[in-house]
Amino acid sequence: MKLALYQGPSPAGDPDAAFTAIEGKLLVSAAAGADMVVFPELFLPGYNQPQLHASLAQPQGGPWAARLSALAKSANCGLTIGWAEREGKHLYNSASVFDARGQRLAHYRKLQLYGEMERSVFVPGSDYVLFQLGGVRGGLLICYDVEFAQHCRALRELGAELLLVPTANPSGFEHVQDILLPARALETNMTIAYANYCGQDGELSFGGRSLLVGPDGNDLASAGHSETLLITDLNDNSDIDPLRVSAQLKDFREASGTHDQL
Repeated sequence: MKLALYQGPSPAGDPDAAFTAIEGKLLVSAAAGADMVVFPELFLPGYNQPQLHASLAQPQGGPWAARLSALAKSANCGLTIGWAEREGKHLYNSASVFDARGQRLAHYRKLQLYGEMERSVFVPGSDYVLFQLGGVRGGLLICYDVEFAQHCRALRELGAELLLVPTANPSGFEHVQDILLPARALETNMTIAYANYCGQDGELSFGGRSLLVGPDGNDLASAGHSETLLITDLNDNSDIDPLRVSAQLKDFREASGTHDQL
């Protein structure tokens, strides 16, 4: 399976610009043989656009979803993307996965809302989702979610082997890529795809450095700070040293009790 990660600027509240980017990157990725492209968090309509999230958010099955499905089918390439979802009076920071036929494989609502902006606009989701992609069991998280070992472990215990993560990680938070993502991948034996923005969105600066981490905690592909399309063959794991693969899931033992000796 070939996976693509798109790292680019935020559409900054312009859905037409977002769809232009989506279509172009799908076509390029498909021509390179990619099966799936992962875009950043809230790519529709852009992350740092709280004043527009409510007015532009759409329901599941709405025009955005129909257009995303059609673009994936036309390009013959799958698509994972973050977007602002409305259900009744509630707004969700969501992500959807479409396959190369345009069929929706999964829809997920972010569990761990981050910061004042997100918490003032969205309500948190409540459920994990899993899906099949090219014979691989996949799971979805969004940005801050993946920083919690509990969520990654729960998805692994549900059978996930591949974790797709649309994200909007600002500059100054590179510890996520340097420390947390390798740790999450290694301790769960999962491959993690982390697609970030680069450039500015209003006063917010994004750090780029999108990353694909293998189950041994090593990078399979990584981006710098500028616009990039990473395309990587996930089947080429022949160089992974079996001794580097963690046995934590198998070896873990729970304590039987607590003794306060103070």
